[in-house]
Amino acid sequence: MNTSRLKHVAAASLVLCGLSFAATGSAWAQTLPAGVVKGPSVEGISEYRLPNGLKVLLFPDASKPTVTVNVTYLVGSRHENYGETGMAHLLEHMMFKGAPKNRSIPQEFANRGMEFNGTTSYDRTNYYEVFQASQDNLKWALDMEADRMVHSFIARKDLDSEMTVVRNEYESGENDPFSVLLKRMQSVAYDWHSYGRSTIGNRSDIENVRIENLQAFYRTYYQPDNAVLLVAGKFEPSQTLAWISKSFGAIPKPKRSLPPFWTVEPTQDGERSFVVRRKGDMQVIALGYKIPSALQQDSDALSFMSEILGDTPTGRLHKALVESGKAAQVFSFGQTGYAPGLQIIGAVVKAGEPLEPVRDALIATVEGFASTPPTAEEMERARRNFANSIEKALNDPQRVGVSLSEEIALGDWRLLFEGRDKLPGITPEQVAAAAGRYLKRDNRVVGSFVPEDAPLRAEIPAAPTVAEVMKDFKGKDSVLTSEVFDPSQANINARSEIKTIGGLKVALLTKKNRGESVSVDLQLHWGDEKKLFNTAIVSNAASEMLMRGTSKYSREQLADAFAKLKISGSLYRFDTTGPNLDAALRLVAHVLKEASFPAAEFEQLRQQWLVAIEASRNEPQSLARTEVDLYFNHYPKGDVRAPMTVDEQLAAVKALKLEDVVAFHREYYGANHGELAIVGDFDKAAVGKTIAESFGGWDSKVAYAPITSANEDKAPLHKAINAPDKENGFYTARLNLDLNVNDAEYPLLDLANYIFGEGGLKSRLMDRIRQKDGLSYGGGSGLQPGEIDRAGSFGIDAIAAPQNLKKLEAAIRQELERAVKDGFTAAELAGAKSGLLQQRVQNRSKDSVLAAGWTRNLYMNRTYSWSKEYEDKLKAATLAQVNAAFRKAIDPAKLTVVTAGDEAKAKGAAPAVSAK
Repeated sequence: MNTSRLKHVAAASLVLCGLSFAATGSAWAQTLPAGVVKGPSVEGISEYRLPNGLKVLLFPDASKPTVTVNVTYLVGSRHENYGETGMAHLLEHMMFKGAPKNRSIPQEFANRGMEFNGTTSYDRTNYYEVFQASQDNLKWALDMEADRMVHSFIARKDLDSEMTVVRNEYESGENDPFSVLLKRMQSVAYDWHSYGRSTIGNRSDIENVRIENLQAFYRTYYQPDNAVLLVAGKFEPSQTLAWISKSFGAIPKPKRSLPPFWTVEPTQDGERSFVVRRKGDMQVIALGYKIPSALQQDSDALSFMSEILGDTPTGRLHKALVESGKAAQVFSFGQTGYAPGLQIIGAVVKAGEPLEPVRDALIATVEGFASTPPTAEEMERARRNFANSIEKALNDPQRVGVSLSEEIALGDWRLLFEGRDKLPGITPEQVAAAAGRYLKRDNRVVGSFVPEDAPLRAEIPAAPTVAEVMKDFKGKDSVLTSEVFDPSQANINARSEIKTIGGLKVALLTKKNRGESVSVDLQLHWGDEKKLFNTAIVSNAASEMLMRGTSKYSREQLADAFAKLKISGSLYRFDTTGPNLDAALRLVAHVLKEASFPAAEFEQLRQQWLVAIEASRNEPQSLARTEVDLYFNHYPKGDVRAPMTVDEQLAAVKALKLEDVVAFHREYYGANHGELAIVGDFDKAAVGKTIAESFGGWDSKVAYAPITSANEDKAPLHKAINAPDKENGFYTARLNLDLNVNDAEYPLLDLANYIFGEGGLKSRLMDRIRQKDGLSYGGGSGLQPGEIDRAGSFGIDAIAAPQNLKKLEAAIRQELERAVKDGFTAAELAGAKSGLLQQRVQNRSKDSVLAAGWTRNLYMNRTYSWSKEYEDKLKAATLAQVNAAFRKAIDPAKLTVVTAGDEAKAKGAAPAVSAK
């Protein structure tokens, strides 16, 4: 389902506009492979169709050395039959289990350093890979997707283990109050339509699905005439189309007909209500209203309504509920798709506070919207927010596959652009009228059913055809360009200018970007171990209050000022554009220096913190991690390095005084110690003056010294914590290490950790707990070296149902002991080197990562040459060195392990099903 049509367009559409292309149409379109037919082209995306019905979208863009391959199948959870809920999502998992020519897909992903995933929604399922551009990587990805399209094993033995993994994913969602509430909202709102079923499915259907049903579902919907293949990034179009024609074109056109879908949800005939009662630490009140399909004309107007109601801090609900103290947080979003969907609006309320006043105020604000049409300011702000989101998406072509998948599910990928082009024409009258048609009592889900002689029903209009929607649409040509940037460390060093401006170490790297985008990373340092004692909550409050008002701007005005300058992110790490960089830096400096700390905003922040802290009290992940942190802590209470319990945090927040926050800002804040990096399309000559004028002379009044940490020897702890009424449990483990980033052992341990638990689905850990035993949906290991000290650590995290936590712990211990005893293999080491090195190249292709890397390098008094030297060490590592380093550092007997889960469920639940 789309999260409301314009919101989706804003989040994705201009990802696709204005890129520099590796090739353009006329040079190669006339020599298409046999049988391939060219379709429409819009803003750099060209459509082709193979004889077997497969639709192909090519989007060449040479600006980054990466390629995205995405396959969207026009099947989702709405196509499932009775007893088969969750089947579309379960099949998504099974598609990674291999095919005749690709028996270990996760292993190949790891070896090639590919980012990958699959996602399932109501109307579609998609699979994508993002990888370093090369003919070998691209051809493998295309051949693999063609192989698994119709030849995936979908075997009984894989279902046995993967079913329990999906069940654990279901259990993980059952821990989240909002997730559970949303499931109930869907099921109560719909009588017959399959949008009333959550995509994850029903637990009993997940556990009892028949392999024959799954195979039949696969054979029916996973066919070329029900799929759209998209390739985006740095590739040669004619060669790629030839590969596609060969690999996918060999698949026969299916003879079956797709099952028709005829269920239409009847008009709702009265308000409805439901209550979910579970263990929890916060309250949520939500309203649901049926709204038309994303293809229907009211959809765009309803997107404006949602933004005007739900935005923070400018939205009507924020003003009515949060600023009045009735609620801690508000939200509003649409879930629409091919068929009529839901508009969901609500609020988060502190536990123990009365819900009825919040519910009444919520209903009054929402259903009174039609009688108080949007103001010109509200419309302009919403329009600007959508437009800014669209423009930001320009700079991330890797998202194109997932972005287009939603529009593909509606029937035509060009709907993305059609919706964007209609944005300027939406009027306040249209927004108010659309709200009046659907935001009414008898279309509401929150109250009880009440019989009435004259119900106020909301008729949901039928969706127009795609042809009707598209009849007046004309695509635009691409106009924006960018350079082909070499992300090697040598080029980064050569292209960067390093200087000192006032107290700031500064790195400036200019490059031609689409949309003149710029990434900024700022790090400021103040205080020392003594000066920061007993300031943890105060300093966090000072930071959180900065964007809530200054000497010149209210919180609302500040949000508008940032939007006008196209600033997204935080004060310390943000993106903007070259023409706005000067004003953006000056505005950020103004906020940092002249925050006004309004009393009303301070109280809002305190209440939000109290709700958030209470909400974490009984969460298994929070319980387990806090226990480990407290166990290893050896610093006194009040030390900036010492963790705090939930009760300590609550007490500190309740005792927090505004005057202390203001005093901390006045005494500590300053720019006489820090680093600043700017990467992107900007004027290097002008920015130095801006930095000097904005940050020069602004000094902290307290001394600064880096704070180092040290590990203290601790006997291993083994503890299980009860987390009542939680469907999912959590495992965490930690081992302290004497380790620094410059140690010879670090790159060796980095490779070993990648093989053991950080290398994704094909790591040793995930191979065991997910692929083989089916105990966990997610888990991994992490290696943390010291940078300015030697306080390193090795850790492992995983989730599992409470009844499987002991099995999970045993499996992890066995795999760790096996790795230490037998070591890793040459093939595993080669895959780890390939994966780590390709991931590092991809990261350096992202401007925000480049900027963050420069601030860290400047802090450590080094350049990107350190990165090159580190990669040389990774390449030179031998298998004997890696195994020896892992054996020396990792002692399974010294591992501290803490689990958190429902003890009652652990005693009486069914065991996990293992693959035989």
